[in-house]
This record gives sequence, C-alpha cells and structure tokens, in this order.
Amino acid sequence: MDKTGKETLKIMRIVRWYNNWLFSLIKSHLKGEILEAGAGIGNFTHLLSTQGIVTSVDISEDYIKTLRKMSIANVEIGFGDIEKGKYFFKNRKFNTIVCLNVLEHIKEDKEALSNMNKLLKPRGRLILLVPAHQGAFGSLDKNLGHFRRYSKKQLLEKLVNSRFEVSKLRFLNCLGAIGWFVNARILRKKLLPKNQLTIFDKLARPFLIVEKFIESPFGLSLLVIAEKK
Repeated sequence: MDKTGKETLKIMRIVRWYNNWLFSLIKSHLKGEILEAGAGIGNFTHLLSTQGIVTSVDISEDYIKTLRKMSIANVEIGFGDIEKGKYFFKNRKFNTIVCLNVLEHIKEDKEALSNMNKLLKPRGRLILLVPAHQGAFGSLDKNLGHFRRYSKKQLLEKLVNSRFEVSKLRFLNCLGAIGWFVNARILRKKLLPKNQLTIFDKLARPFLIVEKFIESPFGLSLLVIAEKK
C-alpha cells in the first residue's frame, strides 16, 4: 500500500486547481497553531503554511524525509501516529487539526478521533476529509489500504461519540464520485488514471464552483468542520 499510496499522492499533485479549490473551502476555518495529521508528501502542507505555524506529522519515515526536503517555512515535521497517540512532540495542544484523506486508512478510527480531540485546545477545531459512500468501495480503495468509506450518519455518530460538536458535514465533488465508481467498481483499476485526472482538473471546474455554494446530494468525499466540546 505504501508504494501505491505515494504514487497516488504524486498523481494527485496533477489536480492543482482542485487542491486549491478544496483549500478554499477550509481556509476560513483555520486558526492559531495548526496540526496536519497525516501530511503524506505535502500536497497541502505548503498551502497550510500560508495561514500560520504548522506541525505536520505522518507515520511513514519515507514521507517525513520527503517533507523535510521541501524545506517549507513555518512548518515543523516529525513522526505522528494518531491511532496510537504517539507523536514526536510532547504535551502540545493545537487550535486546529487538519486531517485530509487519512481516517479511512486507520483501522481503529474511533481511537484516532478521540486522540485528535485530546490534542485540541478548548473549542479547538477539526477539519476532516474522508471518502464517502461505502457502495463506491472498490479496487482503488483496496489497493490504497482503505478500511472503509463513510456515510453521513456513520461519521456523525463517531464524531459525537469522540466529543466533537459538528458545525458542517457535507458531500463534495459529485463528478469525482462518478469517476471513482466507474474506475473502482466497474473497471476495477488499481491506480487513479493520470490522463483522467488531468481532464477532470479542467472539466470539473464549473461543477465545483457551483458546489462551493450548493451541496450535491452525493459526492466523492465528506467534509467535516467540528469543534471540541
């Protein structure tokens, strides 16, 4: 999975417009000291660093080395396992935790949510992005090491049980959901096709601009904005 995961993260750099669009949805919710939980190879790290001091963690030493080579200002990098609650920093609390496309890789996701709650300061904020619709689970998910995709009801229940107060829970990227279903369930591909993503990054723009203001009834992902109770 690690080799596939890194290759997928590299491929996802192609969709720069989409990444910037997604960042525009969470930018206003960032505050204070930021923890990036599961930074990968830094596709969003540089964007987060424009909003303040960032601490980026990952469980992969390979990813950590890649992040350090990028030498991004305002970013401290090191090991962090949110499932086991082990981090390179000690006794630190954060105003915001950003966790994008990570929770689905964690077997004990309830533990991870509980641990992130503990890392937040009072009324600290969690920004979470996870894949939506278990019915779309297929070859791409299996090859990436996903344990699950989420429904709104399932995710909300887990967040509430982890002592979060949810202010926003919405679907994102309806066009991407269709593409994922075709590739993962029908064509049974093991890796996201680069040519499709290049086309998507251009053709999806009108749909995504509309989605910024009007939520689709389904989507590739679920975006959560929540606060520690």
